[in-house]
Formats: sequence, C-alpha cells, structure tokens
Amino acid sequence: MAIEVSAREILRLREATQRIDPAGTGTVAETVRHLLAIQAQDFANALWAVGLRTKHSARSEVLASLESGEVVRTLPMRGTLHFVAAEDLRWMLALTSARSLQAAKTRFENLGLDAATLERAAAVTRTGLAGVALSRDEFMKLLATHGISTEGQRGYHIIYYLTQLSLVCWGPPSGTQQALVLVDDWIPAQKLPSRDESLAGFALRYFASHGPATERDFAWWTKLTLADVREAMASCGDALTELTRGGTSHWIATTELDAAAGGKLSTAVHALPGFDEYLLGYQDRLLQLAAEHSQRIVPGNNGIFLPLITAKGRVIGTWRRTAKSKTNAIEPEHFEQATAAEHTSFAKAAKAYSRFTQG
Repeated sequence: MAIEVSAREILRLREATQRIDPAGTGTVAETVRHLLAIQAQDFANALWAVGLRTKHSARSEVLASLESGEVVRTLPMRGTLHFVAAEDLRWMLALTSARSLQAAKTRFENLGLDAATLERAAAVTRTGLAGVALSRDEFMKLLATHGISTEGQRGYHIIYYLTQLSLVCWGPPSGTQQALVLVDDWIPAQKLPSRDESLAGFALRYFASHGPATERDFAWWTKLTLADVREAMASCGDALTELTRGGTSHWIATTELDAAAGGKLSTAVHALPGFDEYLLGYQDRLLQLAAEHSQRIVPGNNGIFLPLITAKGRVIGTWRRTAKSKTNAIEPEHFEQATAAEHTSFAKAAKAYSRFTQG
C-alpha cells in the first residue's frame, strides 16, 4: 500500500538518498557506486559533487580514485558525461547505447561521419590507444595522422561514438581533466548480467540514490523506454516502496526508506556544485526549485547550470568563487533576503568546500 507523504518529506528523503544530508561515510568510490552516475561534464564541479557526499574527503582522494581506475568518466546516458564506478560502465552502456546512437545518427550524417569513417576511427583507436593514455588533444592528433578529420564538432562526436561502443572512457587525471584510455585496458574483464538483471539493478539503484522519484524521472534520467522502465520497476517487487503526494506516485528503495525513518529535514545550508544530481537527477524539479528562479540557475537558458545553495531541501540561491581567491573562497547570491542563520550555515558550507579543494 502506498504511503502518503508531504513535499517536505520527499525533500528530506532525497537529501538522504543523495548523501547530501547526512553525507556518506564510505570511500569516494563507494559514494560514486551508490549514486550510480554523477553528472560530470564540468570536471571541477564533478569532483566537488563527489566530495560533498563523502564525509571528510578531499579533492586529492577523488583524483586518486580516478588514477586507480575505481571511478571513470563516460557518457552512459543522455549524451552527458558522468562519473561511474568502473564496474558499472559496460552494463549501463549495454542498456542505453543503442538508443543513444540512433538519436545521434542524423548529427553524425550532418558532420560527414558515415559508418565507414566511424569504423576506421574505431580501428585506429584500438591500435593507437592500446596500453597508453592520451589527452583529448593528443587523441585528436592521433586521428588526424590517420587522415580522420576532427574539425568543428567531428572530434567530439567521434569520441562520443567510441564511448557508446564501450571502447574508450576517461580514466587517469591529466592536468585539469582526464586522459582517454581503452576500456578493456583500464577496466578488468567481467561477466555482464543479463538484460533483465541489468534493468532491475538500474531501477533499484536509481531509486536508492535519487528516490523518492517518479517513473518518468527514471525514464528521463536513463532515456530508457517507459516499457523498459515499468518492467524494471516491476521486477524490483518489495525492494521499492511507493510514496504518494497529490496523487502522484514516487518510489524509493525500501532499504533507504527504512534507514531514514524518523529523521527530520535538516536546517543546514549546502553549497552544491553546478550540474548537481540533486537538481538534474529528475525530470520534474519544481519540488527543489521554484519556477520563477529557474532562469537564475541557467542564465539565458545557455545550458550552464550554476552552483546551488540549498536550505531545507530547496534551492535558495547560487554561489561563485571569489575573484582571484587563493583560498577557494566562495560568495553567495541569494534569491531573497537570507536569514542570519542561513548566512552562518552558508559560511560553514563554504569552509567545507575550501577544505575539500585544498586537500
């Protein structure tokens, strides 16, 4: 039987499942594994997305998890870069890549990337990247030396194609980014679960790390068909619990609901990075963010999501690095007049960010 809950309770549970409040107490890799996938097109923001969810962690620890190969970056869904645990890369792409490549077909054609060109790029990659890690620029030069043009957007879309084959991913840190590696060089071989097992695991882990969420949130996040989404959720059985608010069903992993029982919505203010899963992990974001403030999160609808300030589960402003700061200090821009308590709590969040980035 579904349990009726308030918006406030949904926000409390989302902060808990997302490991925002309370933060997770495991390792960096365990945090990424729990979240299943953490949006990571902005590298610095993505490091903090992991760090704020991992108690007492430091930037160096997140970089170490990339250096060790425990965590990698790829494009498992929505054509968007995410951090994932290395062992999750292959099965996720096995579920999502066919639809992703079909959606990209017209763009490939417009860029002159026909099947023959893409297959040749894959062949060059298998040989030229074997046993080495190359920066993006180095990889582009590799393609160019074999007569494969990377001009304009061609280079990016070639890499995108190669990621969807589970051929390449971003592995060890390289400057302020990561180097490209062959998946089979970087991630140990493994026996993949069946499609049914993968679908069930996808659903259970999404609702464990993002719940309470709707089936349409899950479908949007993964770009799976609604038929696959419903099959996956049905196969979870009692491992998922249904919560309702205003006639809309939300789902959460039963273990997470039990673990969060009896808690209260925190009054702490949090400084979340840009592109954070707390906002982008859902199709419907109105519970977290008032519609009238959405333009202030993505100014001019330019696709760039600014870092967020949250309080009691709601987005109340944005923040940015202080100009020329040597201590990674940050300053807030609240949507409305902040209370004294919110200013004090934000100062604590700012100190946590500074400790992380300097660690």
